[in-house]
Amino acid sequence: MRLERWTSRRTREARDAERTRWLRAALLPAIAALVLGGCSMRQLAIDTLGDALASGGSVYEADADVVLIGEALPFSVKLLDSLIAESPRHRGLLLAGSRAYLLYAYGYVGFEAERMAREDIDRANVVRARASELSMRAHGYALRALELRHPGLATGLAADPDAALRRVSDATDVDLLHAAAASLALAIGNARGEAAMLARLPEVDALLARAMALDERWDDGALHELAVTWRAALPGIPERALIDAHFSRALELSRGTRAALFVAYAEAVAVRSQDRPLFDSLVRRALAVDPDARPEERLQNALAKRRAQWLRETADLLFVE
Repeated sequence: MRLERWTSRRTREARDAERTRWLRAALLPAIAALVLGGCSMRQLAIDTLGDALASGGSVYEADADVVLIGEALPFSVKLLDSLIAESPRHRGLLLAGSRAYLLYAYGYVGFEAERMAREDIDRANVVRARASELSMRAHGYALRALELRHPGLATGLAADPDAALRRVSDATDVDLLHAAAASLALAIGNARGEAAMLARLPEVDALLARAMALDERWDDGALHELAVTWRAALPGIPERALIDAHFSRALELSRGTRAALFVAYAEAVAVRSQDRPLFDSLVRRALAVDPDARPEERLQNALAKRRAQWLRETADLLFVE
């Protein structure tokens, strides 16, 4: 037992040391700028930090400690807001800001609203409204980044989404298209039927379609995974064949390493069709995903597993005998 405690402590110490090293590397340019002063030096430091944040594989995404990251995220998003205010045309900072707000809105605020809805629907609706607002901040940053190379895109997107997005022809913009589509979709879902938000459904369709046209394999099937949830959430009867096709393709590209894919299909298909055996099977598959299969996305898998466990615990409320 003493050996296990010692090993656990050493593991935590190693993880804390890794976090410290990352924070030093990430924040050192900003600290140096404050000490040295000067507009150009500060701008250089902020841009360097933005490049680092946008390069992927941050300490947040690679950490499976859901509670710790949840407590740190509010500080992170406000830090990004401050950096973007200093360097408003830095693509990397805008992308990082969009991802951070989307993560906070979906993985924490939105999830809390869903859990709260079981007991207090009025409070849950207040939290949902906040999740929608946070999602729109994520969407705004993604659009601002896209507009750096495509001026007027936001206006065109509101008028004629398909025509506006034909101007986006470089696959390097798929990360921003995904962020814009996912954040707007989440905002619409949490708006709970507001007419102004429902009118923006075609924008999500167009953003997702354009991203797939440019690189449908992006991030090992993340676009198809988003499509599973989005297609099921659209008004009317879901197109089961299309949803199944997206699920199959996402599963092929991810090789079963994304817990969120199984959770999305469980909610999109199994719950809607009241197929309890399928639901149970999908939840088990989500919980069985190896957290180290995608070390750069440990947090995403941890959040998906938390949701899968919650779905398992509340399954009796989702299915009618």
